[in-house]
Amino acid sequence: MNQNVRKPRKILAMSILVIALAGFVSCEKYTFLPPAVDPNKEWKLSEDIQPIFNSNCVSCHGGATAPDLREGKSYNSLTKGGYVTPADETCRLYVKITSSSHMPRTTDSEKQKILFWIQQGPKNN
Repeated sequence: MNQNVRKPRKILAMSILVIALAGFVSCEKYTFLPPAVDPNKEWKLSEDIQPIFNSNCVSCHGGATAPDLREGKSYNSLTKGGYVTPADETCRLYVKITSSSHMPRTTDSEKQKILFWIQQGPKNN
């Protein structure tokens, strides 16, 4: 190949490499903290917790798999099934939603809301 043709290709290849490296080096890594969840708020099953179950859980826990987390059934299923006692992070519900099999289904904020609802003595409100 002609020397005159190789030189522009080398320059083009080097230019692309330099631009790519500059792009990778200049990238900033952003971390986003989840929205703060107020542990002192009165967490309500109907307004705060059930929507989490509806959007993340009922596809599997819709009656066939315990606990039944469908609207109108979740409270009895959780309380009578022993999923929310003791009222802390060791209860079956919280342990399950933070396990590796359920981790990606809910956000960290949603997990906190569920935990705070449990810690407040889960109410059917």
